[in-house]
Amino acid sequence: MEGLQESLPGPIVRRALVADFAVVAALLAELGRPTLSGDTTDAAMAVYNRHIARADTASLVAEIGGVVVGFLSLEFRERLNRTRSQAWIPDLIVAAAHRGRGAGKALLLRALDLAQERDCWSVILESGRSRLVAHQLYRSVGMLDEGAYFIRSL
Repeated sequence: MEGLQESLPGPIVRRALVADFAVVAALLAELGRPTLSGDTTDAAMAVYNRHIARADTASLVAEIGGVVVGFLSLEFRERLNRTRSQAWIPDLIVAAAHRGRGAGKALLLRALDLAQERDCWSVILESGRSRLVAHQLYRSVGMLDEGAYFIRSL
């Protein structure tokens, strides 16, 4: 029909699986993490498998049309002087070709729901200073820019 726009499928968010390792590794490389090689792939896969098996994680992927296009690493951690856990999102990435289709927001909203279900006192998210568009997304769901983090490579 003339004037009818094609309806694009919305993102589906689910828990990350062992089978998602290769695409998650590629997404993390797009985020700026080291690209895996033959020497590092097996060790990185072991770390990933341990991560998704832990009871204190609930990492997620977003699919569009059956293809994984986004990843969110979610951990629940104890903080001193708190009686409830804090949800921590160290990684949130959507493939550049799929940005603007709601995958990042769907991942973030699901993570917030999981944190609330686990009775967390807050959610903290790490993001590079240059990711200004992503920062707009975080603010749109009520997150505040409350500080900076510092790193020293060893």
